[in-house]
Amino acid sequence: MCVNDVLTSGAEPLFFLDYLATGKLEPENLLDVVAGIAHGCKQAGCALLGGETAEMPGFYQLGEYDLAGFCVGVVEKRQILDGSRVQIGDIAIALPSSGLHSNGYSLVREIIANKKLKWSARPTIFNGQSLGEIFTIPTHIYVKPVLAARQAGIDIHAMAHITGGGLPENLPRCLGEGQSIEIDVKNIPTLPVFQWLAETGGISPQVMYDTFNMGIGFVLLLPVQQLKLAIDFFQKYDISAFAIGEVVNGTGEILGFP
Repeated sequence: MCVNDVLTSGAEPLFFLDYLATGKLEPENLLDVVAGIAHGCKQAGCALLGGETAEMPGFYQLGEYDLAGFCVGVVEKRQILDGSRVQIGDIAIALPSSGLHSNGYSLVREIIANKKLKWSARPTIFNGQSLGEIFTIPTHIYVKPVLAARQAGIDIHAMAHITGGGLPENLPRCLGEGQSIEIDVKNIPTLPVFQWLAETGGISPQVMYDTFNMGIGFVLLLPVQQLKLAIDFFQKYDISAFAIGEVVNGTGEILGFP
């Protein structure tokens, strides 16, 4: 998640550090956590320099923990993406998410608790996978394919990492003054995980879009003339990119949502 955030400014992640606090350190669990972080760093091409662990038995109950981290990246000043290059008519293309990524879990836990479900439950819609497996699918890391796209000459004007607040809250961050984005929600495929959450929890479309990424993990803004070039390029990385809207005149709002 951190490396995707760094990427939005056009930066290449250099290194990552982590912090884990708990009541009592369990060596096996700690090794699993570090292995997962190292795997993510490898996907992003950055170094895991180290981190901090803390045991605080008077603060954390058994099984409770706090995991955090941060990433540092680098980009040439002239190549920083800050929204100033975005133009009216630019196309917004989406890179699919792998699921919830790292946001919306408070609502997920509320739904699970209210419906008295177990994490081991296997709803039919998930084809044999349990709720626990579905909701712990790792966040997709977009660093290498997106940096490669820029190096290949795809003229990316801005980028947005779709995290908490979904598309409505994150897309405005990559716009310039006097600009909005018109979204065609019919172009957004519905992942089973979001269909299940909406139906099981009775969640309205507005709340769904305001809470979850809804199947879109990352958005790029680029000239419409480069749409096919970009889609074909990401296909080389087994990423099925697709257009979801365009930049229009406006005041920063995202148009077209339910």
